[in-house]
Amino acid sequence: MSAAAAVEYFHEPVMADEIADVFRPVPGGLIVDATLGGGGHAEMLLRQHPDRTLLGIDRDPAAIAAARERLSRFGDRVTLRCDRFDRLGEHVDELDGPVVGAFFDFGVSSHQLDTASRGFSHRYDAPLDMRMDPRAELHAGFVVNEYSVDELRDLLRRHADERHAGRIAAAIVAARPLHTTRQLSDVVRAAVPAAARRGNRHPAMRTFAAIRIEVNDELNLIEPAIRAALARLSEKGRLATLAYHSGEDSIVKFILREAADGICECPSTLPCICGAAPTIRLLRRKITRPSATEAERNPRAASAMLRAAERLESTSS
Repeated sequence: MSAAAAVEYFHEPVMADEIADVFRPVPGGLIVDATLGGGGHAEMLLRQHPDRTLLGIDRDPAAIAAARERLSRFGDRVTLRCDRFDRLGEHVDELDGPVVGAFFDFGVSSHQLDTASRGFSHRYDAPLDMRMDPRAELHAGFVVNEYSVDELRDLLRRHADERHAGRIAAAIVAARPLHTTRQLSDVVRAAVPAAARRGNRHPAMRTFAAIRIEVNDELNLIEPAIRAALARLSEKGRLATLAYHSGEDSIVKFILREAADGICECPSTLPCICGAAPTIRLLRRKITRPSATEAERNPRAASAMLRAAERLESTSS
């Protein structure tokens, strides 16, 4: 990646002050940024404490290239891996030192949305792609042109809570073959009722998001990744997540509350022998939203939902 291209990947980290506050008390050790992007949050976390090291993971080779340049001044404090974040455990286990922090910033990056050729956005005319990892086999063109009408309807409902999923799915199938984002956008716009076209949001936004989530299997990767991170956090280590989609946040919420409650898995008619006990404490019981100032300055931050937790001290003897 050229220097100019790397600069394009740099963006203002979402809720940077809030993330900094979460990790400020964390001592020296390894921080895992499981969704590295251009390295904005990673740079902040490394700058915060000079005795921290960082493992940065991203499946997008362009993100890794941009972050490598941005973080180069930190030298051997930084290790980068081009991979999916559900493989976090494998990469952490290769490194030494306690894991004192783990951070996840879910969803698509601004760079991916704004790079027309990646095919993520309805705003540009480009081939249907939407792969975060360009090496992956499944792409948006296959989903749009090969999935059945039932499969399309179900993924629109499941991934985007799309009210007009049936109409959109039928319209896509009737219009096949579709090869570009503009074609897909036009089909969706024509399929929804006129009233749905009058809002501030483009009527195809939910459809594009649902297909992107399907292509990249985004929701299915979250649970194993969060569980792997929690299992490797040292005592007093902290985890923070930024979600932009109710499906993402619901998964995180369930896992964190389960760990915070120490849910017993024994039959209800028998005494507990599984030793269930809380392993984390929630730093916030509810989600934290970006400030009105940040949401106005950066509209893409407006839907962000922050959750954070701290690993409890072991009670074992």
